[in-house]
Amino acid sequence: MGRTLPVRRLFGGVNLEVRAGDRIGLVGPNGAGKTTLLRIAAGLDAADEGQVSQPRGSRVGLLRQEIDPRGEHSVREEASVALAHLDALEAELRSLEAEMERGGRAGESPSDELASRYDRAHAAFELGGGFERGARVNRVLAGLGFDEADRDRPLRTFSGGWLMRVELAKLLLAQPDVLLLDEPTNHLDLPSIEWFEETLREFRGGVVAISHDRTFLRGFATRVAELSHGRVDVYEMGWDRYQRERALRREQLLASKKNQDQHIAQTERFIERFRYKAKKARQVQSRVKALEKLERIEIEPDRTARMRLRIAPAARAGEVVMRLSDLHKRYAETVVYRGVDLEIRRGDRVAMVGPNGAGKSTLLRIVAGVLEPDAGERRPGHNVGIAFYAQHQLEVLNPDRTVLEELAAVAHTDDVPRLRGHLGAFLFSGDDVEKKVSVLSGGEKARLALARMLLRPANFLVLDEPTNHLDVDACEVLERALSDYDGTLAVISHDRAFIDALATRVVEVRAGALREFPGNYSQYLQAQAAAAAPDPGPRTVSGHGEPSAAAAPAPQEKRARMEERRQTRDRQRARTRAERRLAAVEAEILEGETAFEKLGWQLGDPEVARDADAARRVGAERDAARERVDTLYKEWERLAAELASLDAADGHERE
Repeated sequence: MGRTLPVRRLFGGVNLEVRAGDRIGLVGPNGAGKTTLLRIAAGLDAADEGQVSQPRGSRVGLLRQEIDPRGEHSVREEASVALAHLDALEAELRSLEAEMERGGRAGESPSDELASRYDRAHAAFELGGGFERGARVNRVLAGLGFDEADRDRPLRTFSGGWLMRVELAKLLLAQPDVLLLDEPTNHLDLPSIEWFEETLREFRGGVVAISHDRTFLRGFATRVAELSHGRVDVYEMGWDRYQRERALRREQLLASKKNQDQHIAQTERFIERFRYKAKKARQVQSRVKALEKLERIEIEPDRTARMRLRIAPAARAGEVVMRLSDLHKRYAETVVYRGVDLEIRRGDRVAMVGPNGAGKSTLLRIVAGVLEPDAGERRPGHNVGIAFYAQHQLEVLNPDRTVLEELAAVAHTDDVPRLRGHLGAFLFSGDDVEKKVSVLSGGEKARLALARMLLRPANFLVLDEPTNHLDVDACEVLERALSDYDGTLAVISHDRAFIDALATRVVEVRAGALREFPGNYSQYLQAQAAAAAPDPGPRTVSGHGEPSAAAAPAPQEKRARMEERRQTRDRQRARTRAERRLAAVEAEILEGETAFEKLGWQLGDPEVARDADAARRVGAERDAARERVDTLYKEWERLAAELASLDAADGHERE
């Protein structure tokens, strides 16, 4: 008979309020119950105690983690489901128009009630974006990486990651009052993440997002809700301040507990010493009661201190770890690579970046030796031992095994005595090693997959999205371990902080071609921005390829430097003016759109509809409001372009 594990209490006494405009980062260790909390908030799961309340008529949207992969209808059709209410409104408008046309042919004027119904439906359709819904669908799908041809392909032809993008598109198009997002950036490439972040900034409702992407959290969160040890602590601040505040609170709590422990020890010594002294009986009883009433400070173990991951050193590899020459690869009629070359040397830390579908994973799988090229040569270096972490590594775990059995399945005989200790480094300890793989959370499965991969030493780690499903602390621990690793690394990741901390080279994969950039991801972006900046013109170059020191006389150089400083000051003043005006314009746009919306509803008021003068006046005011908002949007675009130009100029100057 199998051993029954105890029922675990996820959390209790949770209080969390989501307001319009909130950007809440929901963080905590894997398995703490973050996804469950979002499902309860969305009404999909019931809480054991307590309740979820929301204003009447408000809508909550949850990013689902599953979607039917067998759909025959297109991506565009599936995304348009989010705007089905506009289709219903349009059908109502056509029906009302037909009814009014029949009455007109009969010589009858539309009744007040019919005209009122039509005005209300028309206003709702216009305010809901009915006339622009096709453009909205295309804009969102394009931002998430779907090109024109992809939008008309059936759902069954897409991978799970792309289907998740369709779900995200539906959620953004539906525009609920509250967005609940569970790892929204997991299946997005870096350009799509940047577009998604910009879209969230424009969203007016409240957002709660579970994410391990520290760069995303840093730019997104205005509040942080930490779910840990069965409770939620809310920090009314952004990500960086939260991390400092969290550490400070823990230090203060540790100091308070230390003082309390000293007080308790002194009191217990007094009680023990004078327990049998008649003259001290009253004082002893008073202290005993005081200890009984004392609220003891309990400090949960710091979850970050529990992970102690160290990657075992391996034998030294040759100078060239991997060489790909004249590589060709295609899938059916789709050509991925036609004659590319890549060399990875010992100690390199190569990050591969580029849009989804460009062939990054294909290239990485060829490097790892799990996928054969169609032509060309793959040549590993001398004494190279490769460990490969696949993006879909979680899918190959056996759900019927326990955690310990899953690790034992890939272990050698001499590994067996250290299996539990190895699992402990990945936060599997005690009864955790007896859990079935089928009941593990996504993050726990990711940690188990990493534990499998790192069980044996390897001098070349090939990692495809290793931080997917890991919580923030696990990402940081893995990052530190890889920083200390003395071997060679090739990695694909959408975690910008992770790439920045590790990469020494960036290989951009785009349209079947490879371009290499020295440095990390931030330096790669700087190089991209510099390449996109206007050409500053020719420079005098010496015979050795360096700018000539004698290209300009010293007085001219001095004047040039003074002119550069003046231009920098002028740009800074211009930026300050533009940023202030941009903020003011955004506030005016919000005010104008609110006025436009209110006037639209006034047009639908039966009393206004019956009063021709009032209807004309409100209609004129509404037209003026719309014209004002259009003008403001044009000014906003001009200011945004001006700021972009100033940023590009500064970026070029730094180069």
